[in-house]
Amino acid sequence: MRQSRNSQHPFASLLLASCILALLLAACGKPESLVFDGAAAYAHVEAQCDLGFRPTGSDAGWATGDYIISYLEEQGWTVETEEFTYHDVPVRNIVGRVGEGPVIVLGAHYDTRRSADEENPSVPVMGANDGASGVAVLLELARALDRDKLQQQVWLAFFDAEDNGRLDGWEWCVGSSYMATHLEIMPEAVVVVDMIGDADQQLFLERNSDPALQERLWEIGATLAYTDTFISQYRWAMYDDHVPFAQQGIPAVDIIDFDYPYWHTTQDTRDKVSAESLERVGRVVEVWLEGMDD
Repeated sequence: MRQSRNSQHPFASLLLASCILALLLAACGKPESLVFDGAAAYAHVEAQCDLGFRPTGSDAGWATGDYIISYLEEQGWTVETEEFTYHDVPVRNIVGRVGEGPVIVLGAHYDTRRSADEENPSVPVMGANDGASGVAVLLELARALDRDKLQQQVWLAFFDAEDNGRLDGWEWCVGSSYMATHLEIMPEAVVVVDMIGDADQQLFLERNSDPALQERLWEIGATLAYTDTFISQYRWAMYDDHVPFAQQGIPAVDIIDFDYPYWHTTQDTRDKVSAESLERVGRVVEVWLEGMDD
């Protein structure tokens, strides 16, 4: 992984991107309390959707990465990027780091699917839930985590090129697969948040996740009175961004609501996302990180 804060997408206008990012960061605001705020997270969903469709390699996709980098740096995180080319398309993973000690990775993908499934394949997917919701949780955690309570180094990993699987020979989870196979430090755990903003939130246990770590996270959900949404029953087995890390022997968990009727459709829009749903997931992860040695 290498520093490349100043790299530019070959098709992007640096001046235009800078103006957009300044406006979006101002719109998001900066709540003072060190407690995860669902409304602040939802503002990040809106900011991403305001950029438009965000497939890997697009101007809006690159601007989304710039937005992520700018916000992380504003919150005092050290930011690195990991850039490569896949099918002649530029791909950029982004990692924000804070703290010292063993590494814990929280991940989400920030790209959106460039073609809706079945419904209208000529139209991209907005990805308010499938993409923007996970990013929003990580960005609000960048603000809300109490660093004095952290006993580990936390990485916030934003994966590119997750969501174009089965389109023109693309694989799923390209960015996370690249990161997992190029790790110079082995994390102690990886937690991925994906499609967690649905207003009708149902977070079942996922079969390809590490059972012990998964149990711990769902126990925290129960202590926070989230048993109606953190449901301790198995339902899905997902190939998601956690799997490439699990294949490296790293305990990895996918927090995902796959009971989402708008998945990969043009109806995956911001009105389907709830600030309360974002807050539940953010609070569980926040409590886990801040109390890992309790």
